[in-house]
Amino acid sequence: MTVLVAAASKYGATAEIAEAIGRGLREGGVAADVRPVGQAGNLSGYAGVVLGSAVYVGRWLEPGRRFVDEHAEELAAKPTWLFSSGPVGDPPKPEAAEAVQIGPLMAVTKARGHRLFAGKIDKGKLGFGERALLLALRVPEGDFRDWAEIAAWATMIAGAISGEESSDVR
Repeated sequence: MTVLVAAASKYGATAEIAEAIGRGLREGGVAADVRPVGQAGNLSGYAGVVLGSAVYVGRWLEPGRRFVDEHAEELAAKPTWLFSSGPVGDPPKPEAAEAVQIGPLMAVTKARGHRLFAGKIDKGKLGFGERALLLALRVPEGDFRDWAEIAAWATMIAGAISGEESSDVR
């Protein structure tokens, strides 16, 4: 069975995390289909879903929230995990407790877990207003993603999916 990995990404950093999760699932023996949320479509052919979004001002991007709204029943009926990408710096800002309001999305999807990954800031891709906000908040530029952490999380999900497939056969 195949797992859908879908992400809402504004500048591509969260999409790269989704690609890494897809690779980790495949390395763990689970087929993965990685897509932007806008191209994810029907979920009926998937054994599970890993869904993520970049986070801005504590919220998922609109396409990610809309996907959850449109597919809440399907997501709640299959193994689903959520991830968010956003905090930057060392130590990360904002802190994990303040970075994303994930409770409502967890509740409606009945997600088995959520992981908050550090993000990436490339000021060259940002508009004037976004750069001004980052300057005012003293947000550093750079890539703060921890690829080993992302791979380990994907491996954990692959194990959970594989275990469920094994138990279905017995």
